Amino acid sequence: MNVPQRTAPREILPARRREDLLHIVQEAGQATVAELAGRFDVSSDTIRRDIDYLADLGLLARTHGGAIPTSALASADTPLGNRMLVRADVKAAIGRAASKLIHDGETMIINGGTTTMAVASALGGRHNLTVVTNSLLLPSALPSTCLGELYLIGGGVRLSSMTTSGPVQFAASSGQGSHAFSADVAVIGVGGVSVDSGLSTSSLPDAQMMREMISTAGRLIAVADATKIDHNAFAHICPLDRVDSLISDINLNHPVALAVIEAGGQVITVS
Repeated sequence: MNVPQRTAPREILPARRREDLLHIVQEAGQATVAELAGRFDVSSDTIRRDIDYLADLGLLARTHGGAIPTSALASADTPLGNRMLVRADVKAAIGRAASKLIHDGETMIINGGTTTMAVASALGGRHNLTVVTNSLLLPSALPSTCLGELYLIGGGVRLSSMTTSGPVQFAASSGQGSHAFSADVAVIGVGGVSVDSGLSTSSLPDAQMMREMISTAGRLIAVADATKIDHNAFAHICPLDRVDSLISDINLNHPVALAVIEAGGQVITVS
């Protein structure tokens, strides 16, 4: 998209520069710090401060290396069909990277979400998987060739996301404790990832379910595109030192990536 060239001299007032910056990001759909610094003939640090200021007002959203309009972000209240379209290429790349960490014959527990749907879709090269999920839609995304067995966790249904919410157990295992199975790997899509709060999501019941999913599994793969990084959602799930693998489109020198690596996990970056 061609964006109107609204360059400004170095002495432009910060308020005017921020107004023009917001207009550029809204019109283009995204902009990098480098692009904006060149446009306004100011330092990258100045642009980062402008982005932080506008993000704190809720007028745009930070991403790694730039900004996007808040309208591009998906939330728990955004219709599922719309969320599926947001950053679909990045989510597909995350899905492909995650699929390489899943081994034939494993039991995988995976929560509902648009990024985890991308993981499910990428499992065509795997075989004889036992898949456990709380998503009503994810089973249809799984290639039939990858499946050995498929289980759906029961509970109340959230229509906005087409997921169930409740204890991590099956009807037949009721009364056998918090859950009556174990998994090799949990693949969890989250609403926020930060150094201070670890993994988080927008709903307390969802956070509780994700914690239970993680507790069943030998290892944890967290999947989150860059719009979720440096974001603290309402409900805490677990700290970063519980994450074995984080897959995202941030780079390895991002503070979140460094924190995961320092805690003993790995970070896989996609583009």
